[in-house]
Amino acid sequence: MTSIEPVPSNATQALIHSFFQLYPGEVAGLLNKLPPDEILRLLQAEPISRAAHILIRLNPEIAVELLNMMDDAYFVRLFDNIDPDRGAFLLARMGKEALENRLALLPSSIAQELKDLLAYPPNSAGSLMDPRVLTFHRDETVEDVLSQIRKIRKRRIMDICLVDEEGLLIASIPLQDVAVSEPNEKLGGLVTREPISIQAMSPREDVVQLLEERKLANLPVVDFNGKILGIIRYDALVTVAQQDASEDLQAMFGAGRDERALSKASFAIKKRLPWLEINLGTAFLASLVVGFFEDTIARITALAVFLPVVAGQSGNTGSQALAVTMRGLALKEVRIRHWLQIVRKEALVGFVNGVVIAITTSAIVYMWMNSLGLSVVIGISMVFSMVIAGMSGAVIPVTLKAFGQDPAQSSSIILTTVTDVFGFLSFLGLAKLLADAFGIV
Repeated sequence: MTSIEPVPSNATQALIHSFFQLYPGEVAGLLNKLPPDEILRLLQAEPISRAAHILIRLNPEIAVELLNMMDDAYFVRLFDNIDPDRGAFLLARMGKEALENRLALLPSSIAQELKDLLAYPPNSAGSLMDPRVLTFHRDETVEDVLSQIRKIRKRRIMDICLVDEEGLLIASIPLQDVAVSEPNEKLGGLVTREPISIQAMSPREDVVQLLEERKLANLPVVDFNGKILGIIRYDALVTVAQQDASEDLQAMFGAGRDERALSKASFAIKKRLPWLEINLGTAFLASLVVGFFEDTIARITALAVFLPVVAGQSGNTGSQALAVTMRGLALKEVRIRHWLQIVRKEALVGFVNGVVIAITTSAIVYMWMNSLGLSVVIGISMVFSMVIAGMSGAVIPVTLKAFGQDPAQSSSIILTTVTDVFGFLSFLGLAKLLADAFGIV
């Protein structure tokens, strides 16, 4: 019987090197199951370019652990061969002190590029994400996922992200689906839907829109090529939705979006004063309208008593229409092309509400002043002003949006001007026209 001689050590090494070179994805999957020190030893036995190629395919948690373990010289050689995007993806998971120490080792050009990749504008999706996202490959099993999660017990994980060998996001699988599956089932078989993700430089408003439309628990963040960078978790999604709503509220009334309760007085003055000046100008415009009817008011003094009633009701009507339209624009429920449909709806609502309110108001005015003429005038004025107010509340934000402006920016100031002017004009104008016909005194 012929005996089988053991394969020489150099042949074994050659076979391992070939396997590492031809199948880096499969190699990474196998290495993920080994102790970190053993993984590092195997990588250091490979050419540096091949080791870098495999490192970026490892589970990110394991890869970061290896970066912390390796000596400075090997780290520098390794990062000279790693794509900066993937390098930044791994470094973002480090603590601040460890990150600064590692960046200090690298050449200034590479370090600066990595710093730029690690920084995102304050209002971008990238600034909200947690880079410590767990990623797996299609061929990994449910047991592989659960084993990895057991190692990081304190992490709040709701979804599992699948990526290909290049780091491109393939799918996002709810952890519940993983937990109830057979241990040997591969993750690729659990994919049931296309992934929902957002680009890292997308504005915060887009994050809020996806949260509202899809009712998400987590939102993966990707770069321009679709490679996963991190994940925006539920608490961050809720926080940004609340901030967006509060900033819209501030903007509607002329306060800066970035002003806070404890902001410096000088900053608050700078943000608010220009809009207060504008508001002053619009107030004088409304006063100018009243001035046109000075003689009528002097002759019929009761008109002055009821001016606030007309202005108040039209203002409230406009504010209701404005709030609904603003929400529709913010959540992308409506577009600019829907402006006519929105205006028609608000005109109808304003008319119906105006008729009902006019009947009530006219009755109160008649019992109070015993004047049929004044009751008719205020009733007609109420209907007219509330229709105009409702239409204005819809038109103003849509118009701002059409001109590329923030629809929330001080819309209420413009709306107040419109409702006051048309409210006073309709009430006083009708009173002047119908004074003699109805004998208003």
